[in-house]
Amino acid sequence: MSNFLLTGLFTEGTTDIRFLESVVKTTLENLAIECSGYIETELEIITIEKSGLSFNQQVLKAAEKAKDDFEILILFIHTDSDNRDDTDVFNTKINPAKKLIDQQEDDTVCKKIVAVVPIQMTESWMLADKELLKNEIGIEGSDLELGIHRHPEEIANPKALIENIIRISKENKVKRKRNKGLNISDLYQIIGQKIDISQLEKLESYLKFKNALIVQLRNLNFYHKKN
Repeated sequence: MSNFLLTGLFTEGTTDIRFLESVVKTTLENLAIECSGYIETELEIITIEKSGLSFNQQVLKAAEKAKDDFEILILFIHTDSDNRDDTDVFNTKINPAKKLIDQQEDDTVCKKIVAVVPIQMTESWMLADKELLKNEIGIEGSDLELGIHRHPEEIANPKALIENIIRISKENKVKRKRNKGLNISDLYQIIGQKIDISQLEKLESYLKFKNALIVQLRNLNFYHKKN
C-alpha cells in the first residue's frame, strides 16, 4: 500500500520558483526513501495575486488556495533573509504568518507550514555547488580567483557575485560558444535540477528547512526513518 503526499510551494518571486521547485522536490523524494513503506510525493506551485498584500496576507491567501484548490498537506513558504542570519525574518515575517494561519479554521487553510529561508538570498544556495556553477557558466579558474571561496552564507550579495562571474566569462576570449549571451536567469532552473544536495547540506539554512520538513512529516505520521 502506498501513501501519497501532496505539497505546495509559495515563493517570494517568480525567479525563485525556477531554482527552488527542483530543490524542494528532491529533498522530499530523498526523505521519502528514508521512510518506512512507499511514499509518492508531488509538489504544486501556489501562485496568487500579491498586489497590495502584506507578507502575512500573501501567506494566508496562499494557504487558503493550497487548501481549497488542492487539499495540500504541507505548504512551503519561501522568503529570503536579506541578512547574515534569519532571526529578523522569522520574528517579523515567518512566525507572525504562522500565527495568523493558526488562528484560522482547520478546514479553510493548510496549516502545516515549512519555511524555506536562504541566508541573504536564494542565490546563496546556488553557490553551494561551486563546481556545478562554474561548469554551467563555462568558466575556468579557482574559487579564490572567482570570489566564491568563502562560505556561501557569508557572501552579502551572492546574486551580484554570480552576475560578475558571468560577465568575466563573456569577456574571456576563450569562452565556450554555448555561453554566448548567458544571463543569470538562465541558471536557476538548470542548477536547481542538477545541484548536489550533499553540498546544500553544508548550509545551515538548508538544514533548517530540511529538519522543519522532517518534523511535519512526523506530525503526519509519514516519516519513520529506517534503521
